[in-house]
Amino acid sequence: MTTKKTNESYDVERAFFGIDGIETEGCTFNGEYAVCECGSVNANETVFSASYPLWHDRSVLLENCTLTEACRSPLWYSKNIVVNGGSVSGARALRECEKATIRDCEISSAEFGWSTDGVMLIRSNVKSEQTLRGAKNVYAQDSEIKGKFALQYVSGAHITNCKIDSVDALWHAENVLLESCVIVGERLGHYSKNLTFKRCTIVGKEPLCYCKGLKLIDCVLADAEGAFEKSEVKCNLLDDVKSIRNPYKGVIVVPAVGDIIRDDPKSKAAIMIDPDMKRKPEIGG
Repeated sequence: MTTKKTNESYDVERAFFGIDGIETEGCTFNGEYAVCECGSVNANETVFSASYPLWHDRSVLLENCTLTEACRSPLWYSKNIVVNGGSVSGARALRECEKATIRDCEISSAEFGWSTDGVMLIRSNVKSEQTLRGAKNVYAQDSEIKGKFALQYVSGAHITNCKIDSVDALWHAENVLLESCVIVGERLGHYSKNLTFKRCTIVGKEPLCYCKGLKLIDCVLADAEGAFEKSEVKCNLLDDVKSIRNPYKGVIVVPAVGDIIRDDPKSKAAIMIDPDMKRKPEIGG
């Protein structure tokens, strides 16, 4: 039996606890631990304004809901989550959750999405430090991520047509494919394994150093000084690069390089200059 509530306000802790089947519309939760250890939760135009709501829940649907700044640490340890529209402003949202799909949502939440598995982020904007740190099996499309240290320690991700504005993004990331993206920020992707960029524009100094299994296909490196240091890389670039420093292994094809620095005897990667490569990327430029 489903519990249905409309235009109600709850100021108590654990307003709903251990219940299967909840529907709310136009409700407000001002007490901590609202809606915890519940199943089949369907909230429409509902406001959460206190800490720790939506913990240990199963099958959660949030339609045009608001999680305010006072809503600290919402959505922890839950499974099968869908968020359509609305906004998330509470810090440390979405921690250690499985299978979460987020569409058309505005997110401003420090440490968003840590240690999750199976997050899909579609047409959403995220402002957060350390977005999706340690997340697995991430899919992001038509979204923007802004804030330092994004996507560090991510494992298994497909990111397409997104903008990422972050220093030190993708450090220690593994098995990540980025397509038609714009990535802005210094020191991108250090110590990563098996990163692949297709038709991407990358802006910032010292990108993609200390990498293994790195691939770039039809990409642009803008303002890149000291690129590829100690990396194993295979790439073809569509525009000139300011400087390349000591790439260890692989082949780099580029229209022109301002400065090639070879002061490490282990730097054996081939750098091939081909002016005919110069052109704009089809997407992401």
